[in-house]
Amino acid sequence: MFEQVFKNIDDILRKDAGCSTELDYAEQSSWILFLKWLDDYEKEKETISVLENKTFRAILEKDYRWSSWAINRKDDGDIDFNNIKTGPDLKSFVDNDLFPYLSSFRNKAESINSLEYKIGEIFSELKNKLQDGYTLRDVINEVDNLEFKSSEQKHELSALYEEKIKNMGNAGRNGGEYYTPRPLIKSIIKVVDPKVGDTIYDGAVGSAGFLVEAFEYISKSKSLTSSELIKLQTKSFYGAEKKTLAYIIGIMNMILHGIESPNIVHQNTLETNIQEIQNKDRVDVILANPPFGGKEKINIQENFPIKTGETAYLFLQHFIKKLKAGGKCGVVIKNTFLSNTDNASIALRKQLLEECNLHTVLDLPGGTFIGAGVKTVVLFFEKGKPTDKIWYYQLNVGRNMGKTNPLNEKDLNEFVETSKSQELTENSWLMDIADINSDTWDLSVNNPNRVEEVDNRTPAEIIAEIEELDTQATQALKAIKELL
Repeated sequence: MFEQVFKNIDDILRKDAGCSTELDYAEQSSWILFLKWLDDYEKEKETISVLENKTFRAILEKDYRWSSWAINRKDDGDIDFNNIKTGPDLKSFVDNDLFPYLSSFRNKAESINSLEYKIGEIFSELKNKLQDGYTLRDVINEVDNLEFKSSEQKHELSALYEEKIKNMGNAGRNGGEYYTPRPLIKSIIKVVDPKVGDTIYDGAVGSAGFLVEAFEYISKSKSLTSSELIKLQTKSFYGAEKKTLAYIIGIMNMILHGIESPNIVHQNTLETNIQEIQNKDRVDVILANPPFGGKEKINIQENFPIKTGETAYLFLQHFIKKLKAGGKCGVVIKNTFLSNTDNASIALRKQLLEECNLHTVLDLPGGTFIGAGVKTVVLFFEKGKPTDKIWYYQLNVGRNMGKTNPLNEKDLNEFVETSKSQELTENSWLMDIADINSDTWDLSVNNPNRVEEVDNRTPAEIIAEIEELDTQATQALKAIKELL
């Protein structure tokens, strides 16, 4: 049912002049889905309060609750079509009353970590793009068919929302910006192995894939007490995102997955001078895929000891500083970081090896990030002691990857299993730090188990073979013409 409703919503949105891309579909369906979720959430909390004989205080005033403005029902449960807003009236209410009311929560909320504040943040940062109030009515009618009450319903919704984010992430220019393949995220988390009580951070949160999957992983790792679950939902996951749409999608993704009050801030992580990071700001676990290829301005670079315009390198410095002693990190970065000969790359590799134990490097094949066109590696390290040896694993999936055959969890099973013991296989090997060049700190991926075939032919022999192949091709074409 959920899947069909999602499809119907996108079909409706395509007809509206205000929506033209997957990004628009994701953004506009998200705020409507969120308000329906919030209504079901409030009803559930109210029911629990009644059963426990406690006072219930709704977040939203009555006129702004879904069950008041979106779908009016009679006492018998049937829709009251005589008192339902549609067309210009509906659009006017949403634009001029609903959005201003919801955005005001940002100033009224008691805490920036409360759900009220997040509601204010979301509706301050976006607007209703639907130009036709009748189209808006059609979308609302579809969303009203959904219920987010049972755990099964919430799980199905969160899974379909992930699929919508994936489609948004693969929509052209935003491919590398929003979506990290979930099989890769899950495998990174398995290797890092976060626990209940850890503070987990992503400074380039995007759609919050790392934080959502870490929440799922920890939730299933053991039977949680009520206090552990509350801590997991409220004081475990932290992050920052500078782009508005990604920030909104990330917050809603976390909420829909069960993290009811996400500790995500809307800011550029790199604007913080890392010298100002104190012990109280540090975290136990960092999981991230920071944007690569970007070029930061000089004033941003001044916040870092190693000056560079490469965004990912600034994030890596931030992550090293942000970790507690003994803290663990799994971060995706371009594979050129391992071998670039510029001063910043060399200095950053030196810092990483001297301040952290870079124990594992996962070399990913081309095509892992659909549409990105770059090769990447994953660095796994712990802060507090220098690197002695690095275990490399070169992932070989045995096929060309793309939209129709993307990375899957099975592809990564051997890596996850062998990473525990750092077993040596055809795909893995150890590098002793004592053996590397201390002038360049080059960490290039060079699998010693795979010997490349060397072509020992002379140029003259190669040319002669090409000429022979041309002759054979000419003769074959001639024979075909004679037969015709």
